[in-house]
Amino acid sequence: MANHIVLFEPLIPANTGNIARTCAATNSYLHLIKPLGFETDDKHLRRAGLDYWQRVRIIYHDSLDDFMATVKEPQYLYLITKFADQTYSDRDYADIDQDHYFLFGKETTGLPEGFMRDHADQCLRIPMTDNVRALNLSNCAALVIYEALRQQHFAGLETSHTYEHDKLK
Repeated sequence: MANHIVLFEPLIPANTGNIARTCAATNSYLHLIKPLGFETDDKHLRRAGLDYWQRVRIIYHDSLDDFMATVKEPQYLYLITKFADQTYSDRDYADIDQDHYFLFGKETTGLPEGFMRDHADQCLRIPMTDNVRALNLSNCAALVIYEALRQQHFAGLETSHTYEHDKLK
């Protein structure tokens, strides 16, 4: 199966572009829940994704309800929010036979409160101090997806590679 990074109504094209690059590097799906705060052909989005944009498996959803209708196993849906009591690293993502969905909220307002309350057991937090409102969305997505991949023993990814002009060989 696969890992999925899901962005609820993303606003900042550079964040989405950076997350798209992470998806291309990790063979993860990228789900974008509309409305988006930008056009997906925006030059900033493409610049952040560089030439990897065409390698991203991207799925668009018209609404949060539309996205939820595609989640077959809701117990493998994880809401990443600063309001959670559990940390993202305390969950078990090791089962590579399941799809794992990591849902991130809008940069300015996060996920809808009612939706979070309905899925409180699936809310996960990235530990941090209260000195900042939030971490950068693309950094959060990378942290969480690489924890899942670590637990999955980086299945399907190269853990070593030799380059023609390898600086370490």
